[in-house]
Order: sequence, then C-alpha cells, then structure tokens
Amino acid sequence: TLKKIPIFGIAGNFAEHLSQAGEDADFVNVVTKEKNAPKGFFSIYLPNFNSFLATFPLSSSMLEADFSSPINCHLEPEVCVMFNITYQKNKIANLQPIAFTAFNDCSIRRPNANKISHKKNWGENCSGIAQFWQPINSLQQNNELDNYSIVSYLKRNNEYIPYGMNSPVTGYQYFHQKLLNWLIDTFNNQKDEGPLEDICDYLTTLQNSLAKQLFHSEQRVTLALERRFFYKQEMNFLFMYMTSKKLTNKRYLNILNLAVKILLLLAFYNKLLTKQRAQNK
Repeated sequence: TLKKIPIFGIAGNFAEHLSQAGEDADFVNVVTKEKNAPKGFFSIYLPNFNSFLATFPLSSSMLEADFSSPINCHLEPEVCVMFNITYQKNKIANLQPIAFTAFNDCSIRRPNANKISHKKNWGENCSGIAQFWQPINSLQQNNELDNYSIVSYLKRNNEYIPYGMNSPVTGYQYFHQKLLNWLIDTFNNQKDEGPLEDICDYLTTLQNSLAKQLFHSEQRVTLALERRFFYKQEMNFLFMYMTSKKLTNKRYLNILNLAVKILLLLAFYNKLLTKQRAQNK
C-alpha cells in the first residue's frame, strides 16, 4: 500500500540542518512567517505523477546508487509519520496521524539542482524506511511519539561511527499542533518558489484515490563534513527507541553487532533460497 501513498519531506525543521547540508543558500529568498519556521515541504514520491517522482524509492534493506564516481550521497536520519487526510472544497482541512517509523531521507548533493526533489529521488531503493510501524492517534503534546528519540550509526571500515545526533523527537522546531497547523497551511498555499514546488493541484486530484500521506522532518548529523557522505558497501543503522530506556553507547554498539549478524544471516538465507528456486526451474 505504500506505493499508493505520496511522500513529502519538511525542510528546515531542525536547527542548523540546512547549513550542515550545504543547502541554506538555496533558501536565502524564502520568507517564513516566523524566524524558526520550516522553510517548506518537498516531494520525494508522487504516485502516477508525470515525472521521475513517480518512481517508488523506498527500501527497508538496501540503498542503490551509482558509486562509480563521487556522488556526495548524504544519509539523513528522520522520523516519518503517516496521516489520513480530510479534504474540504479541494483543500486539506485536517491531518490525522495514524502511525510513525524511522526514515532515511537520503540525498545526492547536486549543486545545480533547481528543486530539493531533484536531490531526493534518483530511482528505486534510494530512500530507507523501517519495516515496522508504531501506531499513533495524535500529535498533541504527550502523545506516543514524544517518548522516542532517534539515533544513527554508520559502519565504515569495520568501525561504527555516530552519524546522527542522539535527539529526542520533541527537538524539532515545529511539533505538536503547531506543526499540524503549519502543514495544512503550507500544503494549501505553498508556491513554486526557489527550491520549493506547488503541488496543490496534485493533492486535489489525489483526494479521489487514497487520502494518506507520509511526512518527515530532518535531523542534524554529527559526522565531520569531509566524512559525512555515504560510500559503496557501507552500512547505515537507524534506531528509534523509547527515551525512558536511556541506552548507553555500549548498548548501542551491542545492538548494532547483533543487527549486523542478523542481517548477514538473512542475506545468506536469501541467497540460498534464490539459488534453490533457480535450480528448481
């Protein structure tokens, strides 16, 4: 069913993320109502849209890209929320959250890209999403998501490197009802300006099909700038956990080691299964 749901991201909802990603110059002419307001939303996947954005980009197991030359592939650990949408007179009237999960909004840093979406969807398996979702029925204060934090590690040369800041979900600049109000207003009124796009007409058409959407906000990364990019055969691990559990770095690494072993076993089993099916044919 995810293939029927459009996916959007929020730009500038975490302090310093745009400057770290080298994208702050793209938004120099974008005016917001408040100084710390998000800059706007961008498209990652639009089902049945007449462009590259119609390619389904999500994967829970791999990231595919052409690493034959440097492409500045940048991992972005995120929180992703699924919403049911209510329309009124061809406008979004209400957003009802129904589930959340971890998301890797991977980007290729293309200096000459006119729109953010041009950096996001370059083909199949270019964005990461967790396999399992957690239910949620509200984004009001003290909701289920408030109890979670998100952290990311990169496996490089057999070393686990902290990639994303260990951040509580409530650390986003706009959250709870303020974020919901901003989303509704922005989706109904955002114009084609600078790196942003106007897709209100697309959303109006969509209301006659499956009225669900995915949104995410970005997180600040911790790697030094010269090491922040992702290369061939490296592995990224993204965790969301209950903040009350207070996981230490040692426990993170123990979990990572266990996760790697499980992934390798699954990959080995899948390889054997594929080989057996080929022989049976």
